[in-house]
Amino acid sequence: MPQFIGGVALVVRDYDEAKTWYRDVLGFDAVEDTDLGGGKRWVVMAPPGSHETRLLLAKAAGPEQEAAIGNQAGGRVFLFLRTDDFWRDHARMKAAGVTFCEEPRVEAYGTVVVFQDLYGTRWDLLQLNG
Repeated sequence: MPQFIGGVALVVRDYDEAKTWYRDVLGFDAVEDTDLGGGKRWVVMAPPGSHETRLLLAKAAGPEQEAAIGNQAGGRVFLFLRTDDFWRDHARMKAAGVTFCEEPRVEAYGTVVVFQDLYGTRWDLLQLNG
């Protein structure tokens, strides 16, 4: 069996707030939302059509984790949202109120723009060439 990364944990302030933003603003699907008891949930989101890598929304527990919200990569881009139609998705995201950190640019490898999620976590929206 080939290996792949099945999920990435993203520390968030609130399950419902984050789930709503990723669903309504980015258009992600809510794959799973299971109550684990004790205030914990297993909330999994995925871009439409994604079958492998998923985003686990992990509610911060304590000051150390709360300090990481929005800055899990130390100010660098943390996640890369690949698309087959950059301009379609850019326009939809812009209309939904996504905060872009720059203007879209064409690089040797493709078209890209940095955006922020609701907590300030930096992402790339990326369409590779070819």
